[in-house]
Amino acid sequence: MLDIIAPSRFYWEQPGHCPCCDRDTVFVARHQWLRDQFQCTNCWCIPRERALMVTIEKHFPNWKALSIHESSPIDKGASKKLKDNCRHYTVSQYFPNDPFGSLVNGVHNEDLEAQTFADESFDLVITQDVFEHLYAPAKAFKEIARTLKKGGAHIFTVPIINRFQPTEVWASKGAHGEPVFLKDPEWHANPVDAKGSPVTIHWGYDIVDFIKVHSGLTTSIEYIDDLSKGIRAEFREVLVSKKM
Repeated sequence: MLDIIAPSRFYWEQPGHCPCCDRDTVFVARHQWLRDQFQCTNCWCIPRERALMVTIEKHFPNWKALSIHESSPIDKGASKKLKDNCRHYTVSQYFPNDPFGSLVNGVHNEDLEAQTFADESFDLVITQDVFEHLYAPAKAFKEIARTLKKGGAHIFTVPIINRFQPTEVWASKGAHGEPVFLKDPEWHANPVDAKGSPVTIHWGYDIVDFIKVHSGLTTSIEYIDDLSKGIRAEFREVLVSKKM
């Protein structure tokens, strides 16, 4: 009879090369949920960050010379690589209690749904697991398209929970800015808010059509499975929305 490995005992390691720290490494998982637990032992990035970096380098190999806006990054993985190597890298976070367009500790305070950046400011816009937390994603996609230069792209990750099912709104915005959940409450960690971020939407693959309708951007989905780069996990899709 085969032994069943309990989640607390799960252990897997895989040698390879990390696209985020550009070093040979060993990728290690100590939990069966690989999306957040299959880490590089050099820089501790996770699969979706590595998939994002591979996708950026595939579509824009000259990214170091481009103007990049990243919303809501954390100081590791693809975000750190972009920050350390791109001379024209702009970072923004969402601080609802400060004036939008201002700097908060050197970081641009921006609402993705109503940005203060000028038209055609950036070659690339990067977001990582942000669009499942927005109340008005149509506005955000439209704003990103406005701030992109022609030929530029929004490259981003978002968990496509519904896949071949229609996208579902999970929460709406209450009178005082609080989430009003239409389904079971869900929260994800937020690096600038200890309360976390409410999940407002479960996307399906119809996100491609949603983006086209609301922004005019043409979107493709990259689905990478490459153990040599530590890319194997749940919901690892990377979306590339280009401004033609």
